[in-house]
Amino acid sequence: MTYEIALIPGDGIGPEVVDRSLPVVEAAADAHGVSLETTRYDWGSDRYLAEGAMMPDDGLDRLRGYDAIFLGAVGHPEVPDHVTLRGLRLEITKGFKQHVCKRPSYLFEGVTGPLRDYGAGEIDFVVYRQNTEGEYADIGGREYRGHDNEVAFQGAMFTREGTETIVRAAFEAASEREGKLTNVTKSNAQAYGMVFWDDVLREIAGEYPDVEVERLLVDAASMDFVRRPDEFDVLVASNLFGDILTDLGAGISGSMGLAPSSNIDPTQTHPSMFEPVHGSAFDITGEGVANPIGTVLSWELLWAHLGEDALARELRAAVRAQLADPDAPRTPDIGGESGSEAVANDLRTRLG
Repeated sequence: MTYEIALIPGDGIGPEVVDRSLPVVEAAADAHGVSLETTRYDWGSDRYLAEGAMMPDDGLDRLRGYDAIFLGAVGHPEVPDHVTLRGLRLEITKGFKQHVCKRPSYLFEGVTGPLRDYGAGEIDFVVYRQNTEGEYADIGGREYRGHDNEVAFQGAMFTREGTETIVRAAFEAASEREGKLTNVTKSNAQAYGMVFWDDVLREIAGEYPDVEVERLLVDAASMDFVRRPDEFDVLVASNLFGDILTDLGAGISGSMGLAPSSNIDPTQTHPSMFEPVHGSAFDITGEGVANPIGTVLSWELLWAHLGEDALARELRAAVRAQLADPDAPRTPDIGGESGSEAVANDLRTRLG
């Protein structure tokens, strides 16, 4: 089987982790009889600084025919964050109706997290984040700029399509895992959008009588990620809350450098997109020490999405074996002194 993948390495350490990880992924694919054809698109902040746009006007049309998209990172210290995010990642997730952002957090053997008394596998949950609307909807404006009465308005939008899609995906995941779903909102303060969200979840819950539903406000959920992370299984949250919680989830699992992510169109009408969570990390760009494992695990999610389950398991097994080996090379974010290339090369030796 041949798959065509669009690569957008993006900004900062994005090109580094994409380039270091690709030989590992290609070797694993070849061993499983899978052919991988990639096309690289150098879209991102450098393009914005040179041409005034993160991606070309026909960018979505160029990406439409691929089996999947792989994104390295977005963000640049010389470009406002709202420009980089809206100009590339959100353009793709919204344009391709990638309503479902799936972000797992797992504490691997050999990784020491910041929370005491938690061992390998005891932190193991996945956050389903609504990915196209909510607090990230482009609704708002500013008036009277520069005057004493300057005002800014930012709205949040929750549609039935977007909310039902992410909630149903989370229930499906919970029914396949441990049968527990945590709904994270802020309904006490946001009496329209979040109460609508709760109403939709309550409707869909009736279709999944075997799934236990826990309801938490986002502040309580954040506290409980630190206090009792082992009790979570599947969580569902809005765009903003899911974004914040998954960074915290990566932190308590050992490192942002280990965290994978997927942006899914459940209808498979459009290609889905996969990316590590860590972002562009300009503070270490060019030093060769960025952790490529979150990128490799994002490829695991990509292959699982495309139905290549054995290939996905192969990549995860290599990561699991490396992290459990005390003599294996490690990047500084998880206590080592090795660089990205050494880690990637070692992963490749562990395939098969």
